[in-house]
Amino acid sequence: MMKSEWIEKGYVDEPIDASIDLKAEIRRLCKEKDAIILAHYYTVGDIQDIADFVGDSLALARKAAETDAGTMVMCGVHFMAETCKLLSPGKTVLCPDLTAGCSLADSCKAEDLKRFKDGHPGYKVVSYVNTTAAVKALTDCVVTSGNAKKVIDAFPADEKIIFGPDYNLGNYINSVTGRNMLLWDGGCHVHEKFSVDAIGRLKRQHPEAIVMAHLECKAPVLAAAEVKGSTATMLAYAQNSPAREFIVATEPGILHEMERTCPGKAFYPVPPETDEGKPGCTCNECEYMKRNTLGKVYNTLKYGFPAIEIDPETAREAVKPIEKMLSLS
Repeated sequence: MMKSEWIEKGYVDEPIDASIDLKAEIRRLCKEKDAIILAHYYTVGDIQDIADFVGDSLALARKAAETDAGTMVMCGVHFMAETCKLLSPGKTVLCPDLTAGCSLADSCKAEDLKRFKDGHPGYKVVSYVNTTAAVKALTDCVVTSGNAKKVIDAFPADEKIIFGPDYNLGNYINSVTGRNMLLWDGGCHVHEKFSVDAIGRLKRQHPEAIVMAHLECKAPVLAAAEVKGSTATMLAYAQNSPAREFIVATEPGILHEMERTCPGKAFYPVPPETDEGKPGCTCNECEYMKRNTLGKVYNTLKYGFPAIEIDPETAREAVKPIEKMLSLS
């Protein structure tokens, strides 16, 4: 297949010899090409197992920027690879599949945000880090789910703020800070599918289990949770809690790291609800995260494609709200 066809597909579609030990070859290529592998908690276990670092998106980008490696493979979704490039502009950032998008990032297009921002003069724009570089370039400060409250608390009490794109996270921050931020109506298709009913069914089966929910979940789901926070917050709680059972309302990829670091403890992923309000499958996976495969990582390292590039002017503006967040948090 010609590279032009790979570009159209967004990933290297080269057949791989079935006899190849992909995990061993990936590690060999990393050493040969001065590369590291970053894996988000929501990728499949095999990807996490061969990664140099596993974590949340911004934490991975910051960690990669601290290393001497000249190349990084970001196994996550497209905006995460962009964030890596923003923090490591002189390094090569590879993305195993450019079509691994994000429903949350896609819910806020840069052109739409610009129109909305222009229609609300005097407002500061605070964006969740789960956004494109183009959206970050229109933003005054970014936040993560882990530091959103702290960052928002750093703004004057009377500051007019547009918060986006995750409505649920913004709504939660409004509730715990007493703010009245203007919220963008966006969301994550995975976290939108969790329901109180599904949690209740699991709780009846496992009455001693602690309910944990990501801040991207709807308000009723968060109200039913004993632990609310980012994936890193939930992981740390599970590691440090004396509890032995946990009900987890976030993308189930995190269970791989929870089970690895918490031997002897049980974790139950909350299933999604169907449109009819009936329980769906036993998991609520992000199909975009699951587009990262060992085969694509292998081909990406082998051919050095696809590499992330960001328009220089966009990059200059997009890194500013990240720096602002770091100064506040």
